[in-house]
Amino acid sequence: MIARSASITLVLVFTTLYAVATSALSLDEMTIKHVLVPIVMEAEASPFIEHMKLEKVDDFFPSSTPFLAFQGSQGDTKVTVITFGKDKIYGTGVDNAGTVPSSLATHLALAKFEGEVDLVINAGTCGGFKRKGAGIGDVFLTTGVANHDRRIPIPGFDTYGIGKMDTVNASKLAAKYDYKLGVCSTGNSLDKVEKDDEIMLANDASVKDMEAAAIAWVCQINSVPYLGVKVVTDVVDGGVPTQDEFMANLASAAQSLQTALPKVIEFIANAENNEEL
Repeated sequence: MIARSASITLVLVFTTLYAVATSALSLDEMTIKHVLVPIVMEAEASPFIEHMKLEKVDDFFPSSTPFLAFQGSQGDTKVTVITFGKDKIYGTGVDNAGTVPSSLATHLALAKFEGEVDLVINAGTCGGFKRKGAGIGDVFLTTGVANHDRRIPIPGFDTYGIGKMDTVNASKLAAKYDYKLGVCSTGNSLDKVEKDDEIMLANDASVKDMEAAAIAWVCQINSVPYLGVKVVTDVVDGGVPTQDEFMANLASAAQSLQTALPKVIEFIANAENNEEL
């Protein structure tokens, strides 16, 4: 019984330490030669892919998956965009959203490149909090990520469920382009329940999405720095139904993302600026 208790204690301690892991890797003095950009929705990715003149890469992912890859460059920096394709499992044909396709696609891409990726930039839309100064169309760069729908009320597992992690420090990049900074909280639902609100407040979330924390976790286990670039489509605490505001602003947010993302790529591709991230 004593041995079993000790084993449980060790598991809980390990889980707690892992859950609060931070992105120890720094971009200071790094030369970024390859950026991986996971984007969930086709509507979010298409303007950027067209702007960068990226070309589709056939057979990048296993044929059993719906994921897509596109490649090109910004100067000497290679840019690979991956999108998560359309749902065939449930017969809906909608974009594969949520933490499962996000983490799987990102992990497969990082494994394929075998250590060649220097930075992951998860770009996409998000909900923003008025209480944190977010408005429609605002661009946020993440300072950290967490989860708000993994509720496991057992000591150790509760911390694991929240899964807080710091992300790349991009404060000078934000200052250069007048972008905002904040924590992104992730959940698998577009809307929210009261308990989600409580946890997002505790997470100090400025924005919420459906993939950031999952992708950041994959980056952590692959020792690759993570940065989220998020454009606000809806105000979470603004009183308008999330789905209505999201659909009304998706097209304009995608264009805003297309404007912001090339600036971010250009900034990190410039070696002399890397120390400023």
